[in-house]
Amino acid sequence: MAQRHLDPTDPMAGPVTGDALAGYLRAQATEFLRALRLHRETGGSTANGSNGSHGSEDAVDAARALRRAVRRISGSLHTFRPLLDPDWSESMRPELAWLSGTLAMEHAYAARLERLLLALYRLSGAVFPGQAAGVAVGGASAGGGVSSRSAGADPGNAGPSPHPAPAPDRGNLTVGAAKAGALLERQLTLARTRAHSTALQALGSSRFHAVADNIAVLASEVPLTATAPTTDLHPLAAAAEERLTDAVAALPLVTAGSPYNAAALVHGLSPDPAPHPQDAPWHQVRLLLRLHRYAREVLDGEQGPVDVRLLTTGQALDRHRDASEAAAAAAQAARTPRIAPATAYALGVLHADQRHEVEAARFTFQQSWQKHTVGTP
Repeated sequence: MAQRHLDPTDPMAGPVTGDALAGYLRAQATEFLRALRLHRETGGSTANGSNGSHGSEDAVDAARALRRAVRRISGSLHTFRPLLDPDWSESMRPELAWLSGTLAMEHAYAARLERLLLALYRLSGAVFPGQAAGVAVGGASAGGGVSSRSAGADPGNAGPSPHPAPAPDRGNLTVGAAKAGALLERQLTLARTRAHSTALQALGSSRFHAVADNIAVLASEVPLTATAPTTDLHPLAAAAEERLTDAVAALPLVTAGSPYNAAALVHGLSPDPAPHPQDAPWHQVRLLLRLHRYAREVLDGEQGPVDVRLLTTGQALDRHRDASEAAAAAAQAARTPRIAPATAYALGVLHADQRHEVEAARFTFQQSWQKHTVGTP
C-alpha cells in the first residue's frame, strides 16, 4: 500500500530555512535554562520531597522540562546536522544523550514499579505489602499526574487486543503476589535511589556545567553554516520522515494483529537476561517517530497543527516501551535465587501480562498507523 506523506505544510507557503532552525534551537535553549533555574531553586528534591510536596512537584516538573528541551535540541542536531557547525554538533550530541538518559532513569524506575504493582493488584485482587507506598512513590515522581512515560499506560488500558490474556489461577497467584510485590519494590526502589544519586552527581559535575554553558551560548548564538540561512529545511525533514516510514514498513504489522505471542514469554523467563529480540525494531521506530515529530515542530513553528496520527502512534509506542521494560523487570525478579515457588509463579504471570500489553500496544500502533494509509489493494 502506498504511504501518504505526513507533512501537511503548504508547498505554496515558500521554503522554511535555517533561520527557523536557529529560532527553534534558541527557544529550546531558553527553555532549558529556565528549567535549570527552577530545578536549582527547588533543590532537585525529586526523591524524598524534602522541600514539601509543592517543592517536590516543582522539582519533578523542572526535571521533565530539562529532559524535554535536551531531547529537542539533540533531535534537531541529528536531523539538521548538515546546517550546523560539524565540530560543535558532533561534540554536543553525545553529551546531550548522556544528560537526557541520566535525568530520565529515576522517573523510569518509579513509573515501572507503579505499573508492576498496579498490575499485580489487578491480577490477584489482593492488597500486598508496599502496594500503597509504591503507588505513592510513583505518583510523587510523576508530579501528581500522568507522565510522558506512563501516559495511557494503565495496565488495564494498553489498547485493544484481538484476544484477552489467559486468566491466571487467582488462588495461587494471591499467595505469591505479596512477596512478589515486596521483591519488586525492594529491587526497583534501590535502582531508583541509585539513579537519583547519579542524577544529582551529574548535575553537579564539570561535565554537566560544560553542557549547560554550551546551551547558554546556544540561547543567543546558533552555530549555523554559512549557507544555512538560505537553505530549505524540507529535504532534511523529509529524509527523517522517510527513515521512519522505512522502519515502520519493516515491522511485522500483520503479526502485531495476531494473538498473544508465546515466544515472548519463553524468551523472557529464560536464563538469558538480554533484552527481548522482538522489541528492538519497535524501540527504533519510537525513536524515529520522535525525531520526525521534532522536525515537524521546526517546520511548523509554535502554531503548527496537532497531528493526531503522530500523537496516537507515539502514545502506543510509549506504552510498548513501558510494558516491555516492565516485563523485563518482572523476569529479572523471577531469576532471584531461592525465591519461593509461589513468588516465582506470581512474577511469571506478571511477566506474561506485561508481554500481552506489549502485543496490545503493537496492535494499537498498527491500527493507528494504517488508518491513514491510502492506495489500492
